[in-house]
Amino acid sequence: MSWFDIWTALWLGILTSISPCPLATNIAAISYIGKDMSSNARVFISGLSYTLGRVFAYVTVGAMLSAGLSSVPDVANFLQRYMNAILGPMLFVTGILLFGFINFSLPGINADRFKTLAGKGVVTGPFLLGVIFSLAFCPVSAALFFGSLIPLALAAHSPVIFPTLYGFGTGLPVIFFAFLIAFGMHSLSSFFKGFTRFEKWARYATGVIFLLVGGYYSLIYTFKII
Repeated sequence: MSWFDIWTALWLGILTSISPCPLATNIAAISYIGKDMSSNARVFISGLSYTLGRVFAYVTVGAMLSAGLSSVPDVANFLQRYMNAILGPMLFVTGILLFGFINFSLPGINADRFKTLAGKGVVTGPFLLGVIFSLAFCPVSAALFFGSLIPLALAAHSPVIFPTLYGFGTGLPVIFFAFLIAFGMHSLSSFFKGFTRFEKWARYATGVIFLLVGGYYSLIYTFKII
């Protein structure tokens, strides 16, 4: 595993967290967490607990999926032989999804249905809320997680480290917004607009990279043209 692999897993997590659907869900959840709390420290601790819940869910799902696929002999042998051939088209399709050329809907989670859960304790409720919301995949987050992170984890034989880095990446912006809500909510609107603009260009730049790398891998390993 190289430093490039490490930064890739971390960047995929950050890009997931600042994508419109997960970012809006995170802000809504933390807003529910901090609505009835008078202590700034309690709000921040609850936001941190919510972030750890998201990290826990991503690590659990990613580790179980990648480790499970690797533990089946036939699947493991198939992946060992054809992983690079599969990775190219998957990265290429993920790049297309990041540009928004293909739109499809995934089952979501209604934040209003779980907002009362956020108020149940400073740690337990927000942690469970983070676990629940992290599993509400939208097209972009699903493409990044299942279409990019899991294949990279399988290729690098790292069923735990890659999902851990990804989960930590998803938590960095969330902790930042929790800090804003706890100590400077008046600044939230401008920061959110800035994150929205940054997310668009970051998603496009990542999409270009995925298209180029996916096309390159496809030509070499899938179609064996080069």
